[in-house]
Amino acid sequence: MTHSNLQIFLVELIGTFILVVFATGSIVYDVQTGGTLGITFAAVAPFIALIIGIYSFGNISLAHFNPAVTIGFYITGHISKIQIAYYFVAEIIGALFGSLFVISFIGTEANLGANAPNHDFSLFLIFPIEVLASALLMAVIFTVVYTKGLKGFGGIAIGGIVGLDIFFLAFISGASMNPARALAPALFSGVLDNLWLYWTAPYVGTIIVAFLFRNKFHQRNRIL
Repeated sequence: MTHSNLQIFLVELIGTFILVVFATGSIVYDVQTGGTLGITFAAVAPFIALIIGIYSFGNISLAHFNPAVTIGFYITGHISKIQIAYYFVAEIIGALFGSLFVISFIGTEANLGANAPNHDFSLFLIFPIEVLASALLMAVIFTVVYTKGLKGFGGIAIGGIVGLDIFFLAFISGASMNPARALAPALFSGVLDNLWLYWTAPYVGTIIVAFLFRNKFHQRNRIL
């Protein structure tokens, strides 16, 4: 079944909203509780959000909820050039509404849950780690797509890699993997110093993987 660009726009907006509320709201709430929930809570929250979004909307929009993922899907030919605009605008608006929800109903601590790298590490490590986290996410997403949903476990796989990336890599790079998720809390908190990182590294990671998968699966399709 073919879905309209308006349907895609709406579900991408809603899915990104859910993701940002869970991903950033968990960080704000953890600070409010004195940090007792820790990185595990911050990793599990977006995992749950993605499970909700993917199983609810994946059959309509492929559940990007992330501009860097959208670029990856464009490279592999899953979406058209005009659809990039629908995805991007929906993802940014959804993220902004998500941060407004956090401000209104959860709190404003921790810069609204904005991503931040650990400057105890060199930028020459931080940047590649953020590229790696985003590349791993894109690789799992494409694996799910090309294996037709991993027999129903696609949402768990994609949410799981996001959670694992956060759990193991956030202490270095912040593990955003998502320019929209990084943008909204940074804008509303006014903490923009690190935004350049999350509007460059995730795209590098997803673009590299997209070209690898495009070549691999185009070759397979020619053989078949």
